[in-house]
Amino acid sequence: MKEMEENKKKLELGKQQNKTRVEDLRKKLENLEASGEDSKQKEKLQADLNKLIKEEKEWRLKEAEIEKQEKATPWNVDTLSKDGFTKTSINKYTRTDADLTEEQKEEKQRNFVKNYEKDIQKFGMFRRWEDSQKILVDNPHLVCEEAANYLAIWCIDLEVEEKSSLMEQVAHQTIVLQFILELAKSMKQDPRACVRPFFAKLSKDDPEYQTGFNDEWRSFIKRVKERAQARLDRAMAETVKEMEAERQARLGPGGLDPVEVFESLPPEVKECFEAKDIPMLQRVLSAMDPKEGEEILKKCIDSGLWIPDAKKHEEEQRKLAEAQSPADEGSENNEEKDEPVYETVKEDGTSV
Repeated sequence: MKEMEENKKKLELGKQQNKTRVEDLRKKLENLEASGEDSKQKEKLQADLNKLIKEEKEWRLKEAEIEKQEKATPWNVDTLSKDGFTKTSINKYTRTDADLTEEQKEEKQRNFVKNYEKDIQKFGMFRRWEDSQKILVDNPHLVCEEAANYLAIWCIDLEVEEKSSLMEQVAHQTIVLQFILELAKSMKQDPRACVRPFFAKLSKDDPEYQTGFNDEWRSFIKRVKERAQARLDRAMAETVKEMEAERQARLGPGGLDPVEVFESLPPEVKECFEAKDIPMLQRVLSAMDPKEGEEILKKCIDSGLWIPDAKKHEEEQRKLAEAQSPADEGSENNEEKDEPVYETVKEDGTSV
């Protein structure tokens, strides 16, 4: 690594010297052409310039070769760290989570969030590399799986809440942590020791590495959107299931939904039910076309909005409950069924 850095310095120095000489010769040639002189000196300057241009191409080839070697260099502490952060300052990382049960992992996650949630959220709002590196160096406890898990779940929550812009911001920081954790795994080092090497790699002019990071970021955003949609779909399915259960529970004796039947009634019939005025309902139905009135009345009965002979219905329900009771197993429950008789109500609202 040290040898490569020295070669890069020599290359930069050579390129700069070559560039300076080329500019100098071009100015001299321009001055000769402006003066109108056509001398051997001009020919010599042109020959020197052509030679320097050729050397400039050779410098570019050397630069491309060094960049190729640098990209091919494997990731390790020696290649990623800068002065002041050497291999001797990194401790071996012993993974202990593999020995934990699922319950212990969940408890560890809950405790971590309880203690450091504000710190995690603060990190999630940063975007500049310098700011992200500083907060992780100052708060090394954030460099862990628990923090990455929290950020990933937070991203899904934000997308469900339709806060997509904020979700993409937090997703960026999630990938930062995940890259650091993956680097630690590959190097078998403590993740906290890989913070500076990771940002050192990003700070270099390495389009390929930047592209890899951005690709993973975009891929993660796509996965978050898919997970958020799946969560919404599950919630919608549960809501539909609960609504259907409620509907089934309120169906009348004829299998009709009283809510749906009520919404389908003519306004004047609705008014009767809202006022709970049975005499008014009887008058309204009597004033209708007989066939239409019968259809409306049948729907009301089948949905339970109207109960023929309410007193008898209540008595039958009471006897049925008693028959199902172990203490009343011997009671008679076979009664002769009468034709439906519709109850009437006095003006004070009591049944007759």
